[in-house]
Amino acid sequence: MARAVTPMDLALDQARAAAARGEVPVGAVVTDEAGTLLAAAGNEVEARNDPSAHAELLALREAARRLGSPRLPGCTLTVTLEPCPMCAQAASFFRLRRLVFGAYDPKGGGVDHGARVFAAPSCHHVPEVIGGLRETEAAALLRAFFAARR
Repeated sequence: MARAVTPMDLALDQARAAAARGEVPVGAVVTDEAGTLLAAAGNEVEARNDPSAHAELLALREAARRLGSPRLPGCTLTVTLEPCPMCAQAASFFRLRRLVFGAYDPKGGGVDHGARVFAAPSCHHVPEVIGGLRETEAAALLRAFFAARR
């Protein structure tokens, strides 16, 4: 019997597609409370010449567009890498219910590392956070991508 496709499966697919386009392999998906896929994206920083075109922001913007709301209170963002401070702050502003991520990012992360956005007194909303989901697989994509560029 085939295993059901999970949001992290879809995020990893987006990360692999981003790598194939020459983008840093990060993928993100947004699902609603029922688990319905609202949006999926991979990094597009290079393609758009836009340093804010992170997978998380692209997926969050598309989900908000589809729902016709600037807030996503019942939604979950699943991403292959710990969000940077910019994306963590966006998750707060979008009022997500949950943030799930794969690999931890000690250098550039903004959730469990670095700025620790959700721990700041200025943070408007703190989603439930689940880190390390399929961490090994997500980290391997990043390592392989950067090793090929050295």
